[in-house]
Amino acid sequence: MNKKNVISTVLLILIALIIYTLKNPIDVANLPETYQSRFYATFISLIPPVVAIALALITKEVYSSLFVGIAAGAILYSNGNVELALNTVLFNDSENGGGMLTKIAGNAGILVFLVLLGILVALMNKTGGSAAFGRWAVKHIKTRTGAQLSTMLLGILIFVDDYFNCLTVGSVMKPVTDTHKVSRAKLAYIIDATAAPICIIAPISSWAAAVTSSVPEEAGINGFQAFIQTIPYNYYALLTLVMMIYVIVRRLDYGKMRLHELNAINGDLFTTGKHDEKKEEEFVNPKGKVADLLAPVIVLIIACIFSMVYTGGFFDGVDFITAFADADASVGLAMGGFIAVIFAFFYYMYRDIITFGDFMSCLVDGFKAMVSPILILTFAWTLSGMTNLLGAKVFVANLVSGSAAGMQSLLPAIIFLVAVGLSFSTGTSWGTFGILIPIVLGVFPTGTMMIVSISACLAGAVCGDHCSPISDTTIMASAGGECNHINHVATQLPYALTVAGVAFVAYIITGYVKNVYICLPIAVVLMIGTLFVIEKITGREPVEEVEAVKEVEAN
Repeated sequence: MNKKNVISTVLLILIALIIYTLKNPIDVANLPETYQSRFYATFISLIPPVVAIALALITKEVYSSLFVGIAAGAILYSNGNVELALNTVLFNDSENGGGMLTKIAGNAGILVFLVLLGILVALMNKTGGSAAFGRWAVKHIKTRTGAQLSTMLLGILIFVDDYFNCLTVGSVMKPVTDTHKVSRAKLAYIIDATAAPICIIAPISSWAAAVTSSVPEEAGINGFQAFIQTIPYNYYALLTLVMMIYVIVRRLDYGKMRLHELNAINGDLFTTGKHDEKKEEEFVNPKGKVADLLAPVIVLIIACIFSMVYTGGFFDGVDFITAFADADASVGLAMGGFIAVIFAFFYYMYRDIITFGDFMSCLVDGFKAMVSPILILTFAWTLSGMTNLLGAKVFVANLVSGSAAGMQSLLPAIIFLVAVGLSFSTGTSWGTFGILIPIVLGVFPTGTMMIVSISACLAGAVCGDHCSPISDTTIMASAGGECNHINHVATQLPYALTVAGVAFVAYIITGYVKNVYICLPIAVVLMIGTLFVIEKITGREPVEEVEAVKEVEAN
């Protein structure tokens, strides 16, 4: 279908909806609180995210795909009334949904944090800190394998928050991976695989706080203690680490990632024409030192932890663990980012490596760098709001409740699959385990199966989040690695699905065995065995290409 036909079709649909609206008016200002779409909690409620995801994969254009998904959700929610659809997209403030303006207001702290991170990255570049670290890393990291393992290690060390992880690891390691000709798709994968999968098994993280708060008080269990017990059963997160190490050390790439890596070895880091043009040489501050990069990052980590426990009441006498569990991650991260920027100002001024004018220009540059991810996040949040208004979570929850009877040993595996589907379609992990954990506790109020099932819920939520093009962490990983978003999704998906398949089998085994000391080693062996089979089928990087890289490194 050509462009004119598409435009004509859209116009005809819009005219039909306007006519329908005029014939069936709704008093939008006095909409009853009990109002529901006729498609509420039906399979139709999953159409908006499915449309957005399908269009993104077909057109390779994220903004329009998300917008079409939002529009579809609003039209379905309003039962075809254009006036109500427009008000829903922009102004809906329902607890279960939320329009664009409501989502922006509710997530203002995250948006501010992203801008502050962008400013810090711009400052690190302007002062020469990033370049200095790049020079140091090039001297000490001699191989492509070393560059990728170093990126993975840094991602593991920054476990406080996935947003913080994505943007910080990307900005620090891009010069290193670029030097060793690692594709941006591979960099984005490593960033993404050490973001949510690490945060979900880190006791001190914003994700731990979210999980803890998702366990209802009436459940009679300590949410944080339950989270700690789920860690060894979180197969997707743990096996993702196993897979990363195997893929990096054995030089195993398959699917579209293989093409990206082979192109990178030959000099094309992006496998897309958008970044192939040669950029003008940027001025590199000769005064920059490695400390100019490390100092703000270290302060940022400390400040974020400090700010999060502050919002949780730590300085009002609450113990550290409880304060972290009760922390407001959005507010805490924004406070931590602000403290880090203030520190950077005085630190760089004292070092006399940047002028006041340059510092102020970095404020603008940092904001500009974050415009694209902020726009995508805003659309993704709004799409999630439309999906919630249509009752997608209720529909999925009913599926889980209906499948529980007579299948208790298989329930962890079923919960894992349902969590994957829900997280993938809505693009949110936190919303997924927020709705599924209470259901799990209703089926298994105590015992090992309760812990295993909660773990399956968390693992599935992270897996779906890892795969979804509309997930905020997937978007942030693309931004952190400066990788085309659709390229990142397409190259990461086979890797994520490989781990998901092994994790699913592991949960089937665990449902019957119920012993982590037996099941976890079996899961690891299955993961390594699966990758070994893939390696035998696809092969490793050809020797001559590896040698070509070594020559580049030697020079």
